[in-house]
Amino acid sequence: MENIKLLVAMHKAYCLPEDAVYAPIQVGGVHIPGMENALRDDTGENISNKNRSYCELTALYWGWKNLQADYLGLVHYRRYFARRMPGGRKFDRIASGTEIHAALEKAPVILPKKRNYWIETTYTQYIHAHHKEDLDAVQSILAEKYAAYLPAYAAVMGRTSGHRFNMFVMRRDILDAYCTWLFDVLAEAEKRIDADRYDAYNGRVYGFLAERLLDVWMETNHIAYTELPVVFLENQHWLKKGTAFLSRKIRYRRP
Repeated sequence: MENIKLLVAMHKAYCLPEDAVYAPIQVGGVHIPGMENALRDDTGENISNKNRSYCELTALYWGWKNLQADYLGLVHYRRYFARRMPGGRKFDRIASGTEIHAALEKAPVILPKKRNYWIETTYTQYIHAHHKEDLDAVQSILAEKYAAYLPAYAAVMGRTSGHRFNMFVMRRDILDAYCTWLFDVLAEAEKRIDADRYDAYNGRVYGFLAERLLDVWMETNHIAYTELPVVFLENQHWLKKGTAFLSRKIRYRRP
């Protein structure tokens, strides 16, 4: 069986699946004490000091630069790929290494089931929740450095659904190509976006942008993938989230 590793990005101690395919990694490790039996994103070649704005991407960067694996993936301490059959305790629904391997026999990449905004496009949802200038900067970067990605960018921005959460598993050569492109785009975006003026939520700007850029890269490069459901281990406050979603849309449209 190929060597498959899924980094579990975490910033605090949490219950973890007992499966060798999962490797917990402490993100923002440069700022906080170490957690027992976890990798750290501030060792080797790293961007741990950017965790405030890059979020779980500091774990991805660390894995890309420091971890040897045939397939490398990224999940979160509260959010995992799930087995296809629902039911039972949430923790028991986390996909096993065997199930991850079986999915990779279908395609070289695993992505989470698409998230659908229904009444918002990817573009309008972002500018209602965050800052329009972020997307303006990304579009300019693509036009200047990666013009071949502009058609997919326009298509992705115009859709009401997409792959979110910065969750995936990729064959190593595909991951290398994706990370090379992604971190170059984000490094250029850092020069054009003043994230220091953002509040804590919007300060996670490069993590938010990466969520929208994944589909752009996948489609431009015609990468085959399969999808798995996602399980969130804690309770979701759907009424509160839905109310906030609609409120942002309404407020944005006011003159």
